[in-house]
Amino acid sequence: MDEVRIGFVGVGFMGQVAHLKNYVTVPGCRVVAICELRQGLGKKVASRYGVPRVYSSHTEMLDAEELDGIVAAQPFRRHSVLVPELLRAGVPVFIEKPLAASVEAGERIVSAVHRSGTWLMVGYHKRSDPATAWAKAEIDRLKQSRELGPLRYVRILMPAGDWIAGGDSDVIRTDEPVPDLAVEPPPGDMDEQTHKAYLAFVNYYIHQVNLMRYMLGEPYRVTYADPSGVVLATESRSGVPGIIEMSPYRTTLGWHESVLVAFERGYVKVQLPAPLTSNCAGTVEILRDPGGGTAPQGIQPHLPSVHAMRQQAANFVSAIRGESRPPCEAAEALEDLKVARDYMRLAQGR
Repeated sequence: MDEVRIGFVGVGFMGQVAHLKNYVTVPGCRVVAICELRQGLGKKVASRYGVPRVYSSHTEMLDAEELDGIVAAQPFRRHSVLVPELLRAGVPVFIEKPLAASVEAGERIVSAVHRSGTWLMVGYHKRSDPATAWAKAEIDRLKQSRELGPLRYVRILMPAGDWIAGGDSDVIRTDEPVPDLAVEPPPGDMDEQTHKAYLAFVNYYIHQVNLMRYMLGEPYRVTYADPSGVVLATESRSGVPGIIEMSPYRTTLGWHESVLVAFERGYVKVQLPAPLTSNCAGTVEILRDPGGGTAPQGIQPHLPSVHAMRQQAANFVSAIRGESRPPCEAAEALEDLKVARDYMRLAQGR
């Protein structure tokens, strides 16, 4: 495949700042078309990024273009309505997290993926950060070698903060109204208030729910939900405990997200940058305590200055080429929605 041809469905805020501006820089990738309901916005964005064709609907784009992949940066409550239609094109599709707004809607999407014969990548960009990827490889190696003893604990901290970090300085906006579009109905097992709380949780913290499984390397279950909404406790299939701390404090400037993966005699610690930070990967710190009176050693690897959203775009293109697997596909992303549902039930004493 000499050139991967990508079509974009939606170039609003996230479509531009998180995705389009990165895809146009990936070698061997060409964004050939944009579908945007706001015609003026679509034309302005296409002009800036050199995209040759603009369409007013995804059906019009799919009928006219030969694509190798589709990037659909849409509100997640639209996913179960729109994604099955996109999958009928028979090419890989990328969407933002979470997979859907309910477990039931997520199951419909997974079924549509199975029928389509292609695959769906869900945008858990933290898996694509060079720091997370490096740490994951080291964690897996330490679990096998047991040179630091067994895996004992995983802690993820995610305070609210400045997640944009100036990444919207070049976004194109127009005064065109956003059309009213069909969205997923609430699930049958949640009342309106519970569903509203569920939507807020999966919007803000589904990244950390997914990252917990990624670092553990195995499934887990929710064991405790703090009524105040700060602490979510977990236990992995092999019995490793974990904690997700959700905004125990907040910062108006800066971003303080971190992951601690603790072994008996050391740890792997990851500090992640704000999601829309450009040209900046996270950092990794390794502590090794060999024991026997030997001084512990700390290691901080030097990582490339590539931010997670840019690497995520490269990973999608690489997966389309068949050079690698997508970092997270639909079936696993469905598990995140189930964890979130279990958390909500525990938090409400159900």
